[in-house]
Amino acid sequence: MGKATKRKKKASVPSTAKGPVKSAMAVVKSNPFEVKVNRQKFDILGRKTKNDVGLPGVSRSKAIKKRNQTLLKEYKEREKTNVFKDKRFGEYNTKITPEEKMIRRFTLERQQNYGKKNIYNLNEDEELTHYGQSLAEIEKLNDIVDSDSDTEERGTLSAELTAAHFGGGGGLLRKKVSSEQQDEEEEKPKSRKELIEEMIAKSKQEKQERQTRRESALELTEKLDKDWKEIQTLIARKAPKSERKDKEVEKPKPDEYDIIVRELGFEMKAKPSEKLKTEEELAKEEQARLQKLEADRLRRMRGIDEEANQKRPSHVSADDLADGFILDKDDRRLLSYKDGKINIENEEEKGEEGEEEEEEEGEEGDNEDEEESQEESASEDEEDAAADGHSDLESDLESEGEAAENKEEKKHEANENESQNVEKLDPKREAAKSELPYTFAVPESYETFKSLLAGRTIEQQLIILERIQKCNHPSLAVGNKAKLEKLFGFLLEYIGELATLDLPELRTIDKLVLPLYNLCQMFPEAASDSIRFILRDAAHDLEEVIEVKGRATLPALDTLIYLKIVSLLFPTSDFWHPVVTPAFIYMSQLLTKCRITTLQDVIKGLFICCLFLEYVSLSRRFVPELINFLLGVLHISLPKSQAQGYTVVHPFTPVGKNLELLLVCDKEDLKSWEKQNVPLSIVTRLKEASRTEINHTRLSCLALCFDLIKKCAALYESLPSFHEIMHPVRILLTKHMPVNEYPEKMQEWYHSALKELENKVKHYIPLVCEKKKPVPLKQYTPKIVKVLEFGRKQAGSKKEQERKQLIRRHKRELKGAIREIRKDNQYLARMQLSEIMERDAARKRKVKELLGSLATQEGEWKAMKRKKWKN
Repeated sequence: MGKATKRKKKASVPSTAKGPVKSAMAVVKSNPFEVKVNRQKFDILGRKTKNDVGLPGVSRSKAIKKRNQTLLKEYKEREKTNVFKDKRFGEYNTKITPEEKMIRRFTLERQQNYGKKNIYNLNEDEELTHYGQSLAEIEKLNDIVDSDSDTEERGTLSAELTAAHFGGGGGLLRKKVSSEQQDEEEEKPKSRKELIEEMIAKSKQEKQERQTRRESALELTEKLDKDWKEIQTLIARKAPKSERKDKEVEKPKPDEYDIIVRELGFEMKAKPSEKLKTEEELAKEEQARLQKLEADRLRRMRGIDEEANQKRPSHVSADDLADGFILDKDDRRLLSYKDGKINIENEEEKGEEGEEEEEEEGEEGDNEDEEESQEESASEDEEDAAADGHSDLESDLESEGEAAENKEEKKHEANENESQNVEKLDPKREAAKSELPYTFAVPESYETFKSLLAGRTIEQQLIILERIQKCNHPSLAVGNKAKLEKLFGFLLEYIGELATLDLPELRTIDKLVLPLYNLCQMFPEAASDSIRFILRDAAHDLEEVIEVKGRATLPALDTLIYLKIVSLLFPTSDFWHPVVTPAFIYMSQLLTKCRITTLQDVIKGLFICCLFLEYVSLSRRFVPELINFLLGVLHISLPKSQAQGYTVVHPFTPVGKNLELLLVCDKEDLKSWEKQNVPLSIVTRLKEASRTEINHTRLSCLALCFDLIKKCAALYESLPSFHEIMHPVRILLTKHMPVNEYPEKMQEWYHSALKELENKVKHYIPLVCEKKKPVPLKQYTPKIVKVLEFGRKQAGSKKEQERKQLIRRHKRELKGAIREIRKDNQYLARMQLSEIMERDAARKRKVKELLGSLATQEGEWKAMKRKKWKN
């Protein structure tokens, strides 16, 4: 017993982690030489004070104490949810009055209880009522009859029970008491039983009164019906029909609105329109339509008439048994199945073979058609003769003789009719032969394409090109795309050939641009490749000529037309374009590198200037070559005496034989001149023109130059250096042009151009070089640099210092936060370790207690066993 008690006492002493800390705190003694004092000389507003007085270990004990109050408390309550939080409405809102809080809480409580799922749950807090009276009060009634009582009137309800459950209770009975009884205060109040009996009697009385009123109303109704039947026989009388007709009122005619409404009722209902067809479906339909028209044209060309080919019905007599037929071929259809469906391929093949045979028969010639028509006419004659000679009384010889005579006459008439039909069909054949075919194959070479369009009018050429595109649409076959891409190149080459003729067909070229544009929209890549190839060859030719001869002339008319086509097929306002940009560069080279020696060169150059304005009309890109060329055109229109005081650039020269190329000295030609557009085809006709026509062309070129100057002024007015750019042109127009010698119309063009230049107000400052600060001379004064203390941060600007200060603060705070987190983790680890040690100590203590109790029990059992043995 003694050992066990000692073990219990030892085990009862708990060992915790807080014990050593408290003992250490108690051992610490205050040594005056170890006390540390942090003093502050000045109080600075907004700065945290670090003054502290105490021993070196005091700060650590304070930190442990703070963690015990905060972190340890959170750690112990980490898995507990028994924290009381007041979630009532407005509990922490000080702006709401208590009355508003109560009203709002009552409303929320009613809303929560209103939408409960179990509406028949009687355990709710709401008070259930019946006719305004609480059911709890009704349940307290003592006069309710037991439904389980075995009486003679079992299964019936008493009047008291009925009134109690379905009459509204005592509250309703009290409301029905008359006002006279309420006024009599001295009268004794009635009991519940009396009130119920009075109510039952009153309800029975009302019911009886209603029944009597109903019975009296029925009796009066039956009596009235009986009297009406007796009177009706005397009143009823039908008027005769004649009187009715007189009394009938004419019906009013229907109004226009009624007529329209009836018509709308009988109109057809709207039917759904056909769906929008795709490009492939439209191409297939157009191909089928053209193929059908081509088949009709070929049939007309061969002279085959559809009505003549149709067999006429033969005469059949009344006694014909219809047994004289012969089957030329078996037209019966064989029924076969393939993959669960009826196979109709054989039928289609037969139909196609029949069509081919018909075409071959049509191609054999007119002789067979004539023979067939003769045989048909002969057979018809025989049938007519047989029909006419159906008399059985005549002899066989007479009938045979008449039939032979009729045959000869009918054959003669048939031959005459055939000759007349051939004469009638000849003009139809000729018209069919003169028609254009409806289907065309894409030509494989340029010679084939050229022969296809040769000898055709421009309308016919457009029709041919349109039908080629429709019959060979890319969606109809695989190789059609490559064929039509070749067609674009053929058409482009054909246009160039038309432009190089002695008399260029510019109208035909203008019409052919439309199919060229359609092909370009279908195949833009192929179109751009074709035109770039042409431009590249032209640029190479220009460079070769300049390298060999040192100078070059403007290209032929076909190249100029290609440049015009570029502006029609491709967008010219793009910043960079694979076709327009090379064309732009090529035109710039033409205006700067090609010499102007003839009037044809001037016309071509002005045409290129017009193309430049067309190219830059949207982008407003500045073209210096354009202004220089117009200045050169004005230069060559002046006499040599006035062509001084300004500068011209290449390809124009200040002196030379081509200086007065546009000068007109003949006064008669000046008077007879009229403003006309300069056609591009005049380039090929100037050699055959007279002197007057040439002078008129020169004046027209000068007028065109004035017009282009006016357009350039309107186009480039928004440029900052507009006045500097147009300054040479303005000087040439105002100081050197002999205006008074020109006709009146020319003077009008001159003044309009000059007015357009002078009306543009100078809104911008001219370009000047940027003013720079003068570079100072080198001096030998020493450069003083501030020497900083060792280890100090180098000074900088104010922003840089603030930035560095923020960086230092951030680093310091980051290090402090990491340090505190590390200490918190260490503290939590110590707490967890102390809990584990406490659990282990408690387990060891319990094990020792169990072992001690078992040892005592074993000792007692052995002692009892010894006593038994002794006894």
